[in-house]
Order: sequence, then C-alpha cells, then structure tokens
Amino acid sequence: MTKSIGCAVLTLMLLGAPTLAFADSSCSAQAMDKKLAGAAKTSFLKKCDADASTSCDKQAADKKLAGAAKTSFTKKCVADATGA
Repeated sequence: MTKSIGCAVLTLMLLGAPTLAFADSSCSAQAMDKKLAGAAKTSFLKKCDADASTSCDKQAADKKLAGAAKTSFTKKCVADATGA
C-alpha cells in the first residue's frame, strides 16, 4: 500500500514538473526553452536584459519614482525579469 502511494506521489510530481518550467518567464528560462547555446544564448540574454531594463525604467517612470526608490525598484525589476 505504501509503495503505491509513493508511486502516485512521484507520478503527480513528474506531471507537474513541465508546468513549473513554463511558469518562469525569466530570460534564462526562455533561453533554455529555446535550447540556445554559445553565442546565440549570449546574444539573446544581452537583448533580453536590455529589454527588461527599458521596460523597468518605463514602469518606474509611470510610478513617478525618483532617486533611491527608482534605483531599488529598477534593480529588483530587472533581476526578476532576467532571472538573476
């Protein structure tokens, strides 16, 4: 009985694993999903980081943040977006 419960739990965990990978939309996760490597991965991550920075700067401006608040918000926003 215990063995069948263990197998059921393992099966449910394995079924949920692909869902967890798609929940992460960071640059690193996107590069892995696209199976990028080498120069292509480096280029993709650089562009993704630049896009995230631009987007986060715009969000900070929309929130009318300035000074340390803007810096802190932008740093966290970029880190979340890039998976850093």
